[in-house]
Amino acid sequence: MNTGTSSVPSASSESTSRTIRRAAFASAGSPYFSTILALMAVVVILSNIGGSKGVTFGPIVTDGGFFLFPLAYILGDVISEVYGFKVARRAIITTFALAAFAILCFFIMIILPPAEWYDGQAALERTLGPVWQIVAASLAGFVVGQTLNSFVLVRMKERFGEKGLVARLMSSTGVGEFADTVIFCSIAAPVLGIADVPTFINYVVVGFVYKTAIEFIFVPVTTAVIGWFKRREPSYQTAVSEVSEAR
Repeated sequence: MNTGTSSVPSASSESTSRTIRRAAFASAGSPYFSTILALMAVVVILSNIGGSKGVTFGPIVTDGGFFLFPLAYILGDVISEVYGFKVARRAIITTFALAAFAILCFFIMIILPPAEWYDGQAALERTLGPVWQIVAASLAGFVVGQTLNSFVLVRMKERFGEKGLVARLMSSTGVGEFADTVIFCSIAAPVLGIADVPTFINYVVVGFVYKTAIEFIFVPVTTAVIGWFKRREPSYQTAVSEVSEAR
């Protein structure tokens, strides 16, 4: 009897199923993931501290954390490519929370009454005092930029499978770093004493070009690290086998 309900899957559902099966991701329940997450959190916290120092190289304006932050994106790429968007989002939120906890600790350290023989209070306040504003800028940029970076990378992987790793690393980097840099610089510029438009534009452009260029230069290293994790994550190899069988 015809019940009016078709058991034949629609073309769109078949297409979606094929797209999902193209992408293999490892389980986050391994020591490898926890190690990457710890590194990412440390890098972000240190870059926030370094970001409170304005740095110039001739006409180039940047901050003291310029050499660290691209590493956070490289680690984010590894997490997104190997473990997927949901795990990457969890890593971003965890890193955000740890960085916020760090700034709370800095605040408590500053307000604690100094001993009579301690002569570093002014230096401590000057070094860590403005960090909360830098952290606000960094975290806002980090959350938006890393989320976009991960989203683009994973979507491209779901569309094209294991092929095109370099293309998705570079594409996701461009999108994520642009959003991150604009947000960070807009909030951090007043803290660093950047008050005029030309210097601000310099700060944004240099930051974006530098961070993106560094990640592009390190693409071979990133792909090698990703390959290392893929080979050693048992659950990733299982997922690859399942994807192959589903095709």
